[in-house]
Parts: sequence; C-alpha cells; structure tokens
Amino acid sequence: MFQYRSNKSKLSSALTILELIFHSVVRHVRSAHSNAFLAIGKNLLQVVIFVLAFYVMFSVLGLRRSAVRGDFLLYLMSGVFLFMCHTKAVGAIVKSEGPNHPMMQHAPMNTVITISAAAVGSLYIQLLTMFVILFGYHVAIKPITIDDPAGAIGMLLLAWFSGCAIGLVLLALRPWFPTAVSLISTIYQRANMIASGKMFLANNLPAYMLPIFSWNPLFHTIDQARGYVFINYNPMNTNWHYPLWLGIVLTMIGLMGEFYTRRHASLSWSARR
Repeated sequence: MFQYRSNKSKLSSALTILELIFHSVVRHVRSAHSNAFLAIGKNLLQVVIFVLAFYVMFSVLGLRRSAVRGDFLLYLMSGVFLFMCHTKAVGAIVKSEGPNHPMMQHAPMNTVITISAAAVGSLYIQLLTMFVILFGYHVAIKPITIDDPAGAIGMLLLAWFSGCAIGLVLLALRPWFPTAVSLISTIYQRANMIASGKMFLANNLPAYMLPIFSWNPLFHTIDQARGYVFINYNPMNTNWHYPLWLGIVLTMIGLMGEFYTRRHASLSWSARR
C-alpha cells in the first residue's frame, strides 16, 4: 500500500542491467586477488608455465617434427590459449552464484546477471592475457605473423562460447547434484588436457583415432584456429559448425534447466549436507 513504484523504460532497464553486469565482472575479476593486476598476472603466469612445459616436453621427446611448419611456440600458444579460454569459461560458469546465493536477495540482482558476469569476466582475463603474451613475444623474441587474425579470434570466441554452454548445463544441474557436477566439471577440464588436441594436429591422426577426439568441440576449434594462424595448414578432419551448433543447443538446454531450477531451488536442500 505504501510502496513506491517507479515505471522504468526498456532502455533504462537495459542500462541498469548492463551496469550490474559491469560491476559483477569487476567483482569476478578481483575475486582471485584483491589487486586486479595481480589477479590477471596470476592467469598470465599460469599460461606461460603451460606453454613452457609443453615446449620442454616436445623438445625432450623429439615431437617437434609432428607440429605444423612455422613458428613452434606460436603453434603451442594457439592450442594453450583456446584450451585455457574454454576450460576457464566452464569453471567460471559452474562456480557462478546460483538461485540460493545470498546475492540473489538484493533486487534487481538475478542469475542472468551473475552468469553473464562470470562469462564476460573469464573472456576478458583470457583475451588480456593472450594479447600481453603475444605482444611480449612479438617485441622481445621474434616477430609473429598470423595468416587470418579475424578467423583465429573467431575460433577463440567459439571455444569460449562452447565452454560457457557446457558450464551453463552443469550450473543448472548443480543444485540438484552438487557433488556429481563438481566431479564431472573437474574430470572434463582434466580430460581436455589430452582430448582437446592441443598437442597434435588432427590431420596427422589415423582414421580410427578420430572418433576419440571428434566429440569434443574444443578439438575442432583448436584445429580450425591453427588453419587460420598458419598459412600452410589446412584442417581437413574438423569444422567450426559442430562447436557452434552444439554450443547453441547446450545454451538453450542450460537456460531451460536454469529457469526450472531457479523456480524450484530451496535453501533447505543443503541443510543436511
């Protein structure tokens, strides 16, 4: 009876949501460390260690001949960047605030804002890390040449999008099966160390081994990205349509599952855990 109601236009509501997403992105980036630069530096150090570890492993085992002709470090980075972008997106979406989180008690906060913030924050960190490493490598070590930069960035965004879609499905299931979802998310991210195909070329795989990797959208995006990065590599066993359509389908399933979960989730579910 004594409530004050303000009628907002659609533009005003959209700007309010965008402002909330922006502040949530900042909160997500700073969640790893109170200093935003150190939070980004932590991810940058992790990527550099990944690249150096694979460089040493390829050199010791004599596997450099299996790589595409061109800059070997760029070959490694093309796989590691997409792998990190995909797996970090999955982890960020799964760990985002669900319908039972205390933040949801503050209007107009909702799960759409937290999911969007987790996705955008993850992409922001990975893109910034990638540009810093490539710029440092280009300036300090040797100039790099990317055959089709737009296509390579498109594959990176596709790897991020498919990771968000998989994370969204797991997020919808998390309130129902928290232990199982945490285990599945960890197994999927660890399995992608090999199943992503970042350590080898799809064209070099024998036909009987392709079904082992072709189910993975990250396998397709990494191989397609190398086709855009290197002028002398033409991916023949992968395509970018599969991860795109799989991401769209999983996004729709995840949104429907999240909507259903949001309407039925209760704080009492975790009372006995």
